[in-house]
Amino acid sequence: MKTLLRTIVWLALVVWLGGLLFFPFTAFAAFSTLTDTHAAGTIVAKCLGVLHHEGFIAGAVIVLVLGIGYFLRSFRMSTVLLGIVVTLLMLGCTAWSQYRIIPQMERDRIAAGGAIDAVPKTDPRHVDFDRLHHVSTDVEEAVMVGGFVLLILLARDFLVFG
Repeated sequence: MKTLLRTIVWLALVVWLGGLLFFPFTAFAAFSTLTDTHAAGTIVAKCLGVLHHEGFIAGAVIVLVLGIGYFLRSFRMSTVLLGIVVTLLMLGCTAWSQYRIIPQMERDRIAAGGAIDAVPKTDPRHVDFDRLHHVSTDVEEAVMVGGFVLLILLARDFLVFG
Protein backbone atom coordinates (compact mmCIF):
# COMPACT_ATOMS: atom_id res chain seq x y z
CA MET A 1 0.00 0.00 0.00
CA LYS A 2 2.91 2.32 0.79
CA THR A 3 4.27 1.94 -2.75
CA LEU A 4 0.85 2.51 -4.32
CA LEU A 5 0.22 5.72 -2.38
CA ARG A 6 3.67 7.07 -3.12
CA THR A 7 3.27 6.21 -6.80
CA ILE A 8 -0.05 8.07 -6.97
CA VAL A 9 1.44 11.18 -5.34
CA TRP A 10 4.47 11.10 -7.62
CA LEU A 11 2.31 10.60 -10.71
CA ALA A 12 0.03 13.51 -9.80
CA LEU A 13 3.03 15.75 -9.14
CA VAL A 14 4.77 14.72 -12.36
CA VAL A 15 1.65 15.46 -14.41
CA TRP A 16 1.20 18.89 -12.81
CA LEU A 17 4.86 19.89 -12.84
CA GLY A 18 5.34 18.51 -16.34
CA GLY A 19 2.48 20.63 -17.63
CA LEU A 20 3.93 23.70 -15.93
CA LEU A 21 7.33 23.05 -17.48
CA PHE A 22 5.91 22.41 -20.95
CA PHE A 23 3.52 25.39 -21.00
CA PRO A 24 6.12 28.09 -21.82
CA PHE A 25 7.14 26.12 -24.91
CA THR A 26 3.50 25.97 -25.99
CA ALA A 27 3.15 29.73 -25.56
CA PHE A 28 6.39 30.37 -27.44
CA ALA A 29 5.28 28.10 -30.29
CA ALA A 30 1.91 29.84 -30.57
CA PHE A 31 3.33 33.37 -30.62
CA SER A 32 6.27 32.55 -32.89
CA THR A 33 4.19 30.56 -35.42
CA LEU A 34 1.03 32.62 -35.72
CA THR A 35 1.14 36.13 -37.16
CA ASP A 36 -2.12 37.03 -35.42
CA THR A 37 -1.23 37.72 -31.76
CA HIS A 38 -4.91 37.64 -30.81
CA ALA A 39 -5.25 34.07 -32.12
CA ALA A 40 -2.01 33.06 -30.40
CA GLY A 41 -3.24 34.60 -27.14
CA THR A 42 -6.53 32.72 -27.45
CA ILE A 43 -4.69 29.42 -27.89
CA VAL A 44 -2.39 30.14 -24.95
CA ALA A 45 -5.34 31.13 -22.74
CA LYS A 46 -7.17 27.88 -23.58
CA CYS A 47 -4.03 25.85 -22.84
CA LEU A 48 -3.56 27.69 -19.55
CA GLY A 49 -7.15 26.88 -18.56
CA VAL A 50 -6.52 23.20 -19.25
CA LEU A 51 -3.27 23.37 -17.27
CA HIS A 52 -5.08 24.98 -14.33
CA HIS A 53 -7.80 22.33 -14.26
CA GLU A 54 -5.14 19.64 -14.49
CA GLY A 55 -3.48 21.30 -11.49
CA PHE A 56 -6.75 21.36 -9.53
CA ILE A 57 -7.18 17.63 -10.03
CA ALA A 58 -3.53 16.77 -9.37
CA GLY A 59 -3.46 19.00 -6.28
CA ALA A 60 -6.61 17.43 -4.86
CA VAL A 61 -5.16 13.97 -5.45
CA ILE A 62 -1.89 14.94 -3.75
CA VAL A 63 -3.63 16.37 -0.67
CA LEU A 64 -5.98 13.39 -0.41
CA VAL A 65 -3.30 10.74 -0.85
CA LEU A 66 -0.87 12.47 1.52
CA GLY A 67 -3.61 12.53 4.15
CA ILE A 68 -4.46 8.88 3.64
CA GLY A 69 -0.75 8.03 3.53
CA TYR A 70 -0.20 9.62 6.90
CA PHE A 71 -2.89 7.50 8.55
CA LEU A 72 -1.49 4.37 6.89
CA ARG A 73 2.06 5.39 7.89
CA SER A 74 3.25 5.64 4.28
CA PHE A 75 4.64 9.15 4.82
CA ARG A 76 6.16 10.93 7.80
CA MET A 77 4.04 13.54 9.55
CA SER A 78 6.45 16.36 8.60
CA THR A 79 6.24 15.34 4.93
CA VAL A 80 2.45 15.23 5.05
CA LEU A 81 2.05 18.58 6.80
CA LEU A 82 4.58 20.44 4.67
CA GLY A 83 3.38 18.67 1.53
CA ILE A 84 -0.22 19.63 2.15
CA VAL A 85 0.72 23.25 2.93
CA VAL A 86 2.84 23.55 -0.23
CA THR A 87 0.13 21.90 -2.34
CA LEU A 88 -2.57 24.18 -0.92
CA LEU A 89 -0.40 27.21 -1.70
CA MET A 90 0.04 25.90 -5.24
CA LEU A 91 -3.71 25.36 -5.55
CA GLY A 92 -4.37 28.85 -4.17
CA CYS A 93 -2.06 30.44 -6.74
CA THR A 94 -3.64 28.38 -9.51
CA ALA A 95 -7.14 29.44 -8.44
CA TRP A 96 -6.06 33.08 -8.17
CA SER A 97 -4.73 32.96 -11.72
CA GLN A 98 -7.72 31.10 -13.17
CA TYR A 99 -10.55 32.92 -11.42
CA ARG A 100 -9.16 36.38 -10.75
CA ILE A 101 -6.24 37.34 -13.00
CA ILE A 102 -7.36 35.76 -16.28
CA PRO A 103 -10.92 37.20 -16.11
CA GLN A 104 -9.47 40.67 -15.46
CA MET A 105 -7.14 40.28 -18.45
CA GLU A 106 -10.11 39.17 -20.54
CA ARG A 107 -12.05 42.23 -19.35
CA ASP A 108 -9.23 44.51 -20.50
CA ARG A 109 -9.00 42.71 -23.84
CA ILE A 110 -12.73 43.03 -24.49
CA ALA A 111 -12.73 46.68 -23.39
CA ALA A 112 -9.93 47.30 -25.92
CA GLY A 113 -12.17 46.05 -28.71
CA GLY A 114 -11.28 42.37 -28.69
CA ALA A 115 -7.57 42.52 -29.49
CA ILE A 116 -5.29 44.12 -26.92
CA ASP A 117 -2.69 44.95 -29.57
CA ALA A 118 -5.31 47.12 -31.36
CA VAL A 119 -4.84 49.85 -28.74
CA PRO A 120 -1.60 51.74 -28.03
CA LYS A 121 0.68 50.42 -25.29
CA THR A 122 0.00 53.64 -23.36
CA ASP A 123 -3.74 52.97 -23.28
CA PRO A 124 -4.85 52.24 -19.67
CA ARG A 125 -6.45 48.95 -20.77
CA HIS A 126 -3.22 47.82 -22.41
CA VAL A 127 -1.16 48.95 -19.41
CA ASP A 128 -3.43 47.01 -17.04
CA PHE A 129 -3.38 43.95 -19.32
CA ASP A 130 0.43 43.99 -19.39
CA ARG A 131 0.56 44.39 -15.60
CA LEU A 132 -1.81 41.47 -15.11
CA HIS A 133 0.16 39.38 -17.61
CA HIS A 134 3.30 40.01 -15.56
CA VAL A 135 1.47 39.02 -12.35
CA SER A 136 0.13 35.91 -14.08
CA THR A 137 3.63 34.89 -15.13
CA ASP A 138 4.92 35.39 -11.58
CA VAL A 139 2.05 33.35 -10.14
CA GLU A 140 2.71 30.47 -12.56
CA GLU A 141 6.38 30.59 -11.62
CA ALA A 142 5.43 30.43 -7.94
CA VAL A 143 3.36 27.32 -8.61
CA MET A 144 6.32 25.79 -10.44
CA VAL A 145 8.68 26.58 -7.54
CA GLY A 146 6.14 25.02 -5.18
CA GLY A 147 6.16 21.92 -7.35
CA PHE A 148 9.93 21.66 -7.09
CA VAL A 149 9.75 22.15 -3.30
CA LEU A 150 7.18 19.36 -3.12
CA LEU A 151 9.36 17.19 -5.36
CA ILE A 152 12.35 17.65 -3.04
CA LEU A 153 10.21 17.07 0.05
CA LEU A 154 8.84 13.80 -1.32
CA ALA A 155 12.26 12.65 -2.50
CA ARG A 156 13.68 13.37 0.96
CA ASP A 157 10.91 11.36 2.58
CA PHE A 158 11.59 8.43 0.28
CA LEU A 159 15.39 8.49 0.42
CA VAL A 160 15.91 9.29 4.09
CA PHE A 161 12.99 7.52 5.70
CA GLY A 162 12.32 4.76 3.16
